[in-house]
Amino acid sequence: MPQDIKGRIFNIQRFSIHDGPGIRTIVFFKGCFMRCAWCCNPESQSREIETIIERGKPKTVGRDVSVADIMPEILADLPYYRRSGGGVTLSGGEVLCQADFARELLIACKQAGLHTAIESASSAKFEEIEKLLPYLDLYLMDIKHIDSAKHKEYTGVSNERILENARKIAQSGVELIIRTPVIPGFNDTPEEIKAISHFAKSLTGVREHHLLPYHRLGMDKYEGLGRNYSLKEIEPPSKERMEYLLSVAETSGLICKIGG
Repeated sequence: MPQDIKGRIFNIQRFSIHDGPGIRTIVFFKGCFMRCAWCCNPESQSREIETIIERGKPKTVGRDVSVADIMPEILADLPYYRRSGGGVTLSGGEVLCQADFARELLIACKQAGLHTAIESASSAKFEEIEKLLPYLDLYLMDIKHIDSAKHKEYTGVSNERILENARKIAQSGVELIIRTPVIPGFNDTPEEIKAISHFAKSLTGVREHHLLPYHRLGMDKYEGLGRNYSLKEIEPPSKERMEYLLSVAETSGLICKIGG
């Protein structure tokens, strides 16, 4: 049965007010196509079940679940979703690494009357994305850079497929919001932010562009996994810098904001 399909996740976060409207439950999928230098969830990158050291103690990261396993936890907060206009967001890692499981989970959520969203970088074949679109209310899509070579240098993959998928997702009619992590030294110049925001403006039906300021909250996780964090010398952008870049993004005519 479809609800018996197993997926690999590493966290379920309840009572979130990010990654979509209202109060939400975020299901974090394990496995990603990218290796972004600033990733705040490095434990999400590998599909393999791992051990991380947290506060001096080992912790297993990753577990296999069915839709039937996790729906009771999701539905426990149904009154909060209804009161706030919230719902469920699938995040990661990268949801599209497990598109079949994601589809079945979204179907179950829609059958329960929930608002559904995914947070995705969309570096996958469009056929995988198409599996999810009929069951989605909101697509939160990261566009990190317009220049493909620089994108590949910092994430491990080029961006041609990502930009083409953005056009196709926009044409599907699903609500699409473009989000950009603002990373000093990677994409924090006015020219780079302007290019992304104006590309977002060119997408059919897109009305919003969110700028997400770089932070180092996940840095300790790298040490816990025995990995090097290559951006440890990078300082988060100042409030003034983010407000300036916001004003640049707003020249596109989109609704722009910091955070999201």
